[in-house]
Amino acid sequence: MLPTLTRSYRRHFTFYVAEPTLSSIRMSPLLIKISKDFATIWTTIDPIGNVAIFAGLTASLTAAERHRTALRATLYATVILVVAVVAGQIILDAIGIRMHSLKVAGGLILFLFALKMLFGGLDSKTGSPEAGRDLAVFPLAVPSIAGPGAMMAVIVLTDNDVYTVPQQAETGIVLLVVLLLTYIFLRFSDIILRGIGQQGAAVLVRVMGIILASLAVEIVLTALAVGDWGPVAPR
Repeated sequence: MLPTLTRSYRRHFTFYVAEPTLSSIRMSPLLIKISKDFATIWTTIDPIGNVAIFAGLTASLTAAERHRTALRATLYATVILVVAVVAGQIILDAIGIRMHSLKVAGGLILFLFALKMLFGGLDSKTGSPEAGRDLAVFPLAVPSIAGPGAMMAVIVLTDNDVYTVPQQAETGIVLLVVLLLTYIFLRFSDIILRGIGQQGAAVLVRVMGIILASLAVEIVLTALAVGDWGPVAPR
């Protein structure tokens, strides 16, 4: 047999491995603040729970009257909450209340508010409308939409000593988005209730209550600088 000649060729393979960057692993501080602001404002305003309240209070009104009531209630609540954002801390500073005290008190109030959401104690907050009073003002705008929890939340989330003006503006935009969604939910309350039902709305309210309770604990622990929630010491 004739010998077989073989040649070997080297093959070169180049592999490119994409190393994950820190920005791809961690959310940016802006996105974190937006998500926290949205979760806190959404749960304190509670558009889902207000749908059931609105449907019950306006059952005797015509469709056009319900639409006007939803618009006016949302506008009144917007004015109240925007005033709380702009002047709330100024008023507190004028009477000598420190922001850390407000954060602890606000966190406790939000936690109690969350407990009411979890155990179904929010139905009593609306009361019954008085004769000759506008439903859009009471009990829809106050205390259903712009309640004490919502007002405390927007003041804490726009602390002048912690957040810059652009960050406060971002919180204001998130607030307006949630209020716009609230109006849309009230505007189509009949359709939403038919879709998810009273039981579905109750379940969603309780899920939001769990989230709000967690955020309230976070606010209190951060204000008290407990454990890992305190400020990071410089190295």
